Amino acid sequence: MTDASKGALDGLVVLDLSRILAGPTCTQLLGDFGAKVIKIENPKSGGDDTRSWGPPYVTDENGTPTDMSAYFMCANRNKLSVAVDITSEDGQAYLRRLAADADIVVENFKPGGLAKYGLDYDALCAVNPALIYCSISGYGQTGPNRDKPGYDLMAQGFGGIMSLTGEPEGQPMKVGVGIADVMCGMYACTGILAALNHRNATGEGQHIDLALVDAQMAWLINEGTNYLLSGDLPKRRGNGHPNIVPYQVFETSDGHVILAVGNDAQFRRCCAFLGVEGLADTTDYGTNPARLANREALIATLTPLFAARTMAEIIAGLEAVKVPVGPVNTLDKALGSDQAHARDMVIEMESEAGPVRLLGNPLKMSKTPVTYRLPPRRMGADTGKV
Repeated sequence: MTDASKGALDGLVVLDLSRILAGPTCTQLLGDFGAKVIKIENPKSGGDDTRSWGPPYVTDENGTPTDMSAYFMCANRNKLSVAVDITSEDGQAYLRRLAADADIVVENFKPGGLAKYGLDYDALCAVNPALIYCSISGYGQTGPNRDKPGYDLMAQGFGGIMSLTGEPEGQPMKVGVGIADVMCGMYACTGILAALNHRNATGEGQHIDLALVDAQMAWLINEGTNYLLSGDLPKRRGNGHPNIVPYQVFETSDGHVILAVGNDAQFRRCCAFLGVEGLADTTDYGTNPARLANREALIATLTPLFAARTMAEIIAGLEAVKVPVGPVNTLDKALGSDQAHARDMVIEMESEAGPVRLLGNPLKMSKTPVTYRLPPRRMGADTGKV
């Protein structure tokens, strides 16, 4: 029988030397899976940079803001916070002792930045050959840009995603959240789990070298391969799709809806609902390649048909004929929806300053479910304990 109270990574120890978002996203996932995560924060610098990235902040009983911003809390549950001055010899010796007993180290210093403290991969694996050591940086440990700093916005710019995001005549646009950081954290977690499987088979640890920019290029997905195959640079299309039409946002009389027509049969049913059955029978619009070639004219025809109806009418009508459609929700509607409630996508944890609501983990595992054991901690709250 599997003990459901123990996560899949129960018994593993993670030494978290990362800050901001990519590394903390990775280590929060490992913590959700049951690993013991020890987050190291330097008290001389105020700890993780994101502690001050507010408002909003969690407030104490007097209404005074604490060192826990909403940004910090998004990626730092299920971790112990230990305050260590990494620049001191005592602090470095302490971290080497922790690393000797750890299974995983995650760090996001500039390449070579930890060597001067004796905390780089070569130094730590010499005393712990089974250690899995994951280094996250802007451009990786090699290449001409290895020494440049890396932030999410810079990765989105360098890696190409901004060039194809935004309105056709507008500026290149970043994604609304730090998606380059988040996806890099996901790749880091995947790499660590693969390295754990290798270690289970051989006893060997290894070094994982991961760059924000590399990860961002990897998730260019179809637009990246469209370019590699054709040599044609993609254009910004706002909410339009490069390969499917109509697949975008339409304005209704009281909001916005998403139409995602995936095949010709769905397009025919969509036209019937909108009262323009004949469109689907024309050579200009009868097939997806034809609709791609005549995108602008088709969208100009459909736009007033959507604008004449309410969101509820559009969604109910298209769902009834099995055409993919959905709302563009604001966060109150998304996170307050029955679906979000049913899937536990908003959780509540009791922090040192009172109850806080956080985003839930999306993974639903039947044998080793994720657990929420520790809320985000004040800096150094667990130094004495560890």
